[in-house]
Amino acid sequence: MAALIGSLISEPGDLDTAIPSLTLYKRLSPTINQAVGYLPPSVCLIGQGSKSVVIGEESLTYDAQRYLVTTLDLPVATWVTKATSQRPYLALRLTLERQTMIELFLETTHWPGQPRESERAIYVSEVDPGLLDAFIRLLRLLSSPRDIPVLAPLIKKEICYRLLVGEQGPRLRQIISETSRSNHISKAIEWLKENYAKSIRVDWLASLSGMSQSNFFQQFRSFTALSPLQYQKKLRLIEARRIMLEENKEVANAAFQVGYESPSQFSRDYARLFGASPRQDLKSLHDELAFEPAKVRAHEGGLTPTA
Repeated sequence: MAALIGSLISEPGDLDTAIPSLTLYKRLSPTINQAVGYLPPSVCLIGQGSKSVVIGEESLTYDAQRYLVTTLDLPVATWVTKATSQRPYLALRLTLERQTMIELFLETTHWPGQPRESERAIYVSEVDPGLLDAFIRLLRLLSSPRDIPVLAPLIKKEICYRLLVGEQGPRLRQIISETSRSNHISKAIEWLKENYAKSIRVDWLASLSGMSQSNFFQQFRSFTALSPLQYQKKLRLIEARRIMLEENKEVANAAFQVGYESPSQFSRDYARLFGASPRQDLKSLHDELAFEPAKVRAHEGGLTPTA
């Protein structure tokens, strides 16, 4: 898999491929600044190197032997922990399509294990040969563009199947069920993503999710490792970073645009999340991007997927 990814992405950076929802990544050194963004429901595999992901106060590490799956949109901090110019970090991310998983679920009468509620919506598992083989065949399709429209959907469906029957299948099947708490929490998350600059009331989000306020708060934290307010704060800071970096907005303007009333409070929260004040962080990012421009998407940090 590493050889295939290396042959498909020549320069360090990110590559959105001709296969919808498949993105490739290459880095020549460990990440200096953490990339903070959100991960949609997806599966991430590494061909070479390793990476760490932090959600809330928890940290997960994965490499060529372990893959990462998220079942909800999650704001995370990520950084490459192992990469050199001789052995670059080479990885991929495939967004999981809920409709494909629903179709699979309906086609099969028995699934191993029972769905479990109230578990973290992100996990790491060992890569099995069948899953790896499917991803290799998906990557090989990129060298045969005329086959992509017909064969890519079939291979992506196989990948979803292998994930659903794997050791974490019961957890992943929460994406499918309309009645699962995971799906109810996803409604609140979708609203927060679209309205991050607005004031929120937890009781209103609980009502939107069809839960009592206490149950909603407990389930939200269980799945995301964050309270609803902490989740919103991270979304605001992630988007503010993107605004300042891409739109060249001043710190105060970005703070007000994402819903902060106090630029000083914004700067304090920003430093806690990114490890430096807004101006220091942006200077560091600009210096790094000037040195290696292809890294821009790794640090854009907006409300767009990261991996």
